[in-house]
Amino acid sequence: MSLGPYASFIVTSYAAAALVIAILIGWIVLDYRSQTRRLRELDRSGVTRRSGRSAMDAS
Repeated sequence: MSLGPYASFIVTSYAAAALVIAILIGWIVLDYRSQTRRLRELDRSGVTRRSGRSAMDAS
């Protein structure tokens, strides 16, 4: 496959895009782990979600 005179630009662009996507996926995975860890800590300390309360608890 011949990409012509712009082959290095095309390959570099695709590589840069793939790198950015990989970094974003890694960032999302790390943030997800951090958020779930924080939620577990809050749950262990007794903090509850407002959406988890019944109507009788709110009054």
